[in-house]
Amino acid sequence: MSKIEWTDVTWNPIVGCTRVSEGCRHCYAERMAKRLQAMGNENYADTVDKHGRWTGRVNLVPDALEKPLHWRKPRRIFVCSMSDLFHESVPDKFIAAIFSIMLQAQTHTFQVLTKRPKRMHEWISRCGDKDGLGWITHDATPPQIPFRGTGIIVGNDDNWPLPNVHLGVSVENQATANERIPWLLQAPAAVHWISLEPMLGPVDLWDLITDRDRVPIIDGVVVGGESGPGARPMHPDWVRSVRDQCQEAGVAFFFKQWGAWAPYSPLWEETLCRRRLYQNVLDMGCGGGTVGMWRVGKKAAGRVLDRRTWGEWPGDAAQETERE
Repeated sequence: MSKIEWTDVTWNPIVGCTRVSEGCRHCYAERMAKRLQAMGNENYADTVDKHGRWTGRVNLVPDALEKPLHWRKPRRIFVCSMSDLFHESVPDKFIAAIFSIMLQAQTHTFQVLTKRPKRMHEWISRCGDKDGLGWITHDATPPQIPFRGTGIIVGNDDNWPLPNVHLGVSVENQATANERIPWLLQAPAAVHWISLEPMLGPVDLWDLITDRDRVPIIDGVVVGGESGPGARPMHPDWVRSVRDQCQEAGVAFFFKQWGAWAPYSPLWEETLCRRRLYQNVLDMGCGGGTVGMWRVGKKAAGRVLDRRTWGEWPGDAAQETERE
């Protein structure tokens, strides 16, 4: 099972990546790949350099393709947590093979997250016609994996987009939100979602998550602070603003974590005598009122926002929004 709060398990038929924006600076997958490569895991060979930074090499892992077909209990599956499904080095045919597996494993929900939404849009749109869907349903299935019946009728518009595939983009600030979210919205999907993690500045999503009539066009937003070495703090007012925008628009809101830094609390005073805490003050210049932030670590910082945990996900019958 995964420690990522919004998913149940990760699935990695592709590993390796390339940094594309500021949100990649302290990538957790990069750190994990460094450890796995050092341990001799062949799947991660040459994916990171001696400094632990992505080399741009992407390795395909065909043996991992059929894993979801063996998981009987329905679950949320984060696709390619150690890469980007739409990385420029991933062949179209291999992306199609992954979609073929997702098509056959309809009891699961597949969560796709990319920083390359332009390629996602182009690829998804191309598969929307009868020839494209036929490619996924039959031609793309790897020869070592027997194709299972799906009930899909090629050429029937009701079968596309796949109902169990949620497409999302990862953004970290206003600039990346403005750049990536429009491409996401052009890609047909049963669910469109945004991961705003690590959140590095204030973000106004209102015109990006609703149309001109103020009808929501994004289904869910996840917000999280940065963790790990060198993590940057996240102003509480940035989070509150996105939460309030989501609530007003009727969009599911999931607060994943504060990350390494937490807003000042008298509770931290008790900790000062036991461990060293680092203070960082975010002010109005960062997009909010002045607030003290303490580096206490992800576990201690938790994921409570204004005395509640927020765990909404599009389509959930019972949303996890609990008062602490």
